Amino acid sequence: MANQTTQQSGEGMDSFAALFEASIQSGDFGKEGEIVQGTIVAVQRDNVVIDIGGKSEGIIPLNEFADAAGVINVKAGDRIDVYIESRENDDGLVTLSKEKADKMKVWDEISSACERDELIEGTISQRVKGGLSVTIRGGVKAFLPGSQVDLRPIRNLDKLIGQTYQFKVIKFNKKRGNIVLSRRVLLEKERDQIKSQTLQTLEEGKVVKGVIKNITEYGAFVDLGGIDGLLHITDMSWGRVNHPSEVFQVGDEVTVKVLKYNAETERVSLGLKQTQEDPWNHAEEAFPPGKKVHGKVMSITDYGAFVELEPGVEGLIHVSEMSWTKKVKHPSKLLEVGQELDCQVLEVDAKSKRISLGLKQLEPDPWTLFTEKYKPGDKIGGKVRSLTDYGVFIGIEEGVDGMVHKSDLSWTAKVNNPADMFHKGDDVEAIILSINHDEKKVSLGVKQLWDDPWPTIFSELPPGKQVAAKVVSIVEYGMFVRIREGVEGLIPTGEIVENEGEGNALKIGDELKAEIANIDSQDRRLTLSMRVGEASAAPATKESPKRESKAPKKGTASAEEAKAGGSIGDLIKQKLGDKLGLGEKEKE
Repeated sequence: MANQTTQQSGEGMDSFAALFEASIQSGDFGKEGEIVQGTIVAVQRDNVVIDIGGKSEGIIPLNEFADAAGVINVKAGDRIDVYIESRENDDGLVTLSKEKADKMKVWDEISSACERDELIEGTISQRVKGGLSVTIRGGVKAFLPGSQVDLRPIRNLDKLIGQTYQFKVIKFNKKRGNIVLSRRVLLEKERDQIKSQTLQTLEEGKVVKGVIKNITEYGAFVDLGGIDGLLHITDMSWGRVNHPSEVFQVGDEVTVKVLKYNAETERVSLGLKQTQEDPWNHAEEAFPPGKKVHGKVMSITDYGAFVELEPGVEGLIHVSEMSWTKKVKHPSKLLEVGQELDCQVLEVDAKSKRISLGLKQLEPDPWTLFTEKYKPGDKIGGKVRSLTDYGVFIGIEEGVDGMVHKSDLSWTAKVNNPADMFHKGDDVEAIILSINHDEKKVSLGVKQLWDDPWPTIFSELPPGKQVAAKVVSIVEYGMFVRIREGVEGLIPTGEIVENEGEGNALKIGDELKAEIANIDSQDRRLTLSMRVGEASAAPATKESPKRESKAPKKGTASAEEAKAGGSIGDLIKQKLGDKLGLGEKEKE
């Protein structure tokens, strides 16, 4: 059977070859490289036999008839176009191709469309170097440059894969199989048409709709229909906008107002906030002075913090209005951007668009609490907060300090520098001397804790009297000692006698014996000496240098005169009587 089939096939081939030669001589079918129409004679397992006329047949692989889904749907009798690749192969059959015929037809259609300036539909299939690959008619691949994809450069071209669009052929070369497409040309043409319509109705003051096309640091470009307008960041909201991206995204639809329009340059300035009422128009009614309000810290400067009370309305909390008790060096030490808080309206100026706010006003005023609790003459206690050349500042209550002037520190010691007797943090008691309500200042006195000793000081502490004293302060020029409460004096450096042995140097709190050396009633100053007639004085570590004798100052009694128990007036009478030779009664 197989031999019979082979024999019949061989006879058939010889017969086909004879017919093929006859058809060539008669010229009944096309030439190599041409497209002709043929009829399907038979569909075999792997091939399709096609009659192309002139008693000529050829075969085409069956897979060339598969559609996009891989399905083959052909039958005998179907008429198709085929491409003649060669007149005769080794078997004496004409070599045909359906794929080449289809591609040549597509190329011819594309060529005709290009000549007629027609559009071609295609689907973006993949990303290639410099642009995208587009599949058009018959599976033909075309190139879409990145610059021709859209009116503006698109960063992410991958998102377009699978999209179908209309394209215009801008370059065509059939021999090289090169087709270049453009979508931008179509969009530009469409934009120009829309732009022409938009410009006919565009005018300043008109409210229009648009789409956010691009966002920059200083604003957003809005497509109004073929023409772009700039919506500056300052015209987006009555409130504060740090970056346009906080308000918009590309593709958002917006309703804006045309602020400026230049027909010659086609520049358009837009405003969004202008489509809404200015919130400052009702600021005075909404935020009267004294009202407690809630807001959000939007920014911080060296001098204060700006708080948004409502979109478009901000108030300033000055650094001086942040705390009653704390000295705020910088607002960032107390507040931070984004923080929500309550505050009080202090002043409103709607014309200048300014609102003054206060934070400390929500807390009780320490000064008011102080004046309700204290009055002049009251005794207070507190810690030394700071020291100056002229006095000592003492904390009385939280947020209220009082000052003791250096002249009010001691009745009997002249304090040139308060730091010689006091240190920061020391506990101190004092008497309130006066309260200045206008300047919110409090004057204090330490020496006023005790009576003035000067009326009786000559009788109680005459020069030459030995006293027990306690060291209260050590300075470069000597030591301040306390004889009793309210009575202090200075022992100059040259009048100090140290104990023998290392580590026995006098220190604050030590008790010692001294002698009243000098009383200056004019400057109210008491001077002492530890060099007490060597018998009563503490043993000296080394021989002390001799002191030069000085005449008593005016108003100062000498040691001998004080020992005699006489006052200054008595001494004057005594000397005057001796000079005149008067008796005791006459002297009196």
